[in-house]
Amino acid sequence: MKSKIYKKVLFAVLLLAVSTISSIFLNVSKGVFIQDKNIPIYSVDTQEKKVSITFDVNWGNDNTIEILDILDKYNVKATFFIIGNWAEDFPELTKEIYKRGHEIGNHSDTHPDFTQVSKDRIIKEISVADAKIMKITGQGTKLFRCPSGSYNDNALNAVKSAGYYCIQWDVDSIDWKAEGADKEYERVMKKVNPGSIILFHSDGKFTPYNLPRIIENLKAEGYSFVKVGDLIYKENYKINLEGKQIIIDGK
Repeated sequence: MKSKIYKKVLFAVLLLAVSTISSIFLNVSKGVFIQDKNIPIYSVDTQEKKVSITFDVNWGNDNTIEILDILDKYNVKATFFIIGNWAEDFPELTKEIYKRGHEIGNHSDTHPDFTQVSKDRIIKEISVADAKIMKITGQGTKLFRCPSGSYNDNALNAVKSAGYYCIQWDVDSIDWKAEGADKEYERVMKKVNPGSIILFHSDGKFTPYNLPRIIENLKAEGYSFVKVGDLIYKENYKINLEGKQIIIDGK
């Protein structure tokens, strides 16, 4: 008798497990399965051949003006994630980025590792940087990128509570390593897809050399360039396991 009951219980457990696993795979195949923890936006699910070029702006009087001149030449608008201390040290460059029609995102005030600080510290880092950028440009920030792309649930919850979209990237030039212009160029071109967010740094050694040919060749392939704020969905979306933002129910 006990053996029969055991078999029935075991069968019920196995049936439940199979049902759960099937449901998970079904949702993953639809691209909308969400883990329990938060996931930032790495890219956007879109059929349109549009991408966003982004720059992390952290230290020193870098290649900003040269980059801005290149973007002007090709009529491309980009998104610059700026730390508050840099904006304070280089207010005229910060103002120039904004004046030329580019989007400014928040990159914290002092660039700490967000996995190692408290929620209160994170919110303060964001608000102080926003205040500095606002003072210079007259415009607040709506997008945030974690310093060094480092995050955990605590960081993402803090960013969300501050009212920001947390932006990562799915195409990394790794230009900060200065491994060679051609290597960085190929790294970008091989990974770009519709809805990609491309990461550069304003002090990348080969970035000013690579930008023109990346822009020219992507345009030749039919791509257009938009600011991150114009690429991402603002509502009715989910984020899949790869960090791709997806519209819910075709809305």
